[in-house]
Amino acid sequence: MKTKTVELVASPRAPHFVGDGFRVHNFIPSGFRMDMQRMSPFILLDYNSTYKFPPSDTPKGVGVHPHKGFETVTIAYKGKVAHNDSSGGGGVIGQGDVQWMTAAKGVLHKEYHEAEWSKKGGDFQMVQLWVNLPAKDKKADPKYQAIKYADINRYELKDGAGNIEVIAGAYKGTKGSASTFTPLHMFNAKLTKGGKADFRFPADYNTALLVLEGSIVINGKEEVPTDHLALMANDGENFEAEATEDAVVLVLSGEPIDEPIAAQGPFVMNTREELAEAFNEFNTGKFGYLED
Repeated sequence: MKTKTVELVASPRAPHFVGDGFRVHNFIPSGFRMDMQRMSPFILLDYNSTYKFPPSDTPKGVGVHPHKGFETVTIAYKGKVAHNDSSGGGGVIGQGDVQWMTAAKGVLHKEYHEAEWSKKGGDFQMVQLWVNLPAKDKKADPKYQAIKYADINRYELKDGAGNIEVIAGAYKGTKGSASTFTPLHMFNAKLTKGGKADFRFPADYNTALLVLEGSIVINGKEEVPTDHLALMANDGENFEAEATEDAVVLVLSGEPIDEPIAAQGPFVMNTREELAEAFNEFNTGKFGYLED
């Protein structure tokens, strides 16, 4: 069995604000060769590294906007976010929770800091992913999966090394509760100092690790510090991560969707013609109605 090696370790780029409530670093797409095709089915990774928001009676966030052709996955590490969409989905996610929204044929949504949390303020740390859909599923009905932290299945590592929280896919027989359109794995690896975890994915799966807390060493030689992302090469199946201090690591791996990508703003389709159709559908109210 061949070892999967590290292709590059990317540092965070200068952050920018999405709306007025999300201070994000773009890892996908970025200038580090991680474009939408290279990391398919993961076509965007926005990382809101820990940032302290002051108390506010007016929740910060992003108002009503459309999406079509993919899924958004928001993982809350610190803070709380309230979400609503025009298909009737929504709720509040807090520390450890996951919000998985399938936009598919088109939806409007909004996301703000949760009102009571906003009044107190505090540390905020989130990841939002866009997961592409194959052409045959881009016209599926929108849906919403609310995954509470308490309901996430965990694999306990030996010798107190930590645990693997399985959001989607499976880790050594422990399955995640999220349903997906294509094969993919999404884990939070929570490792104690000196703890090790081994991973095995097909060689052609696109794989990356984002270190949210602490630091790790991959395969005994590649150091990845806090707020950095390691892109794995498609040259093997297995690799090992060891925590050099207590660490939280988001592990992503998925089968690439071998189809053209046509993306503009909030729409991800396969052709420019489909993009024009998406804008027309939005402009003519076919994504429903959502009050801001």
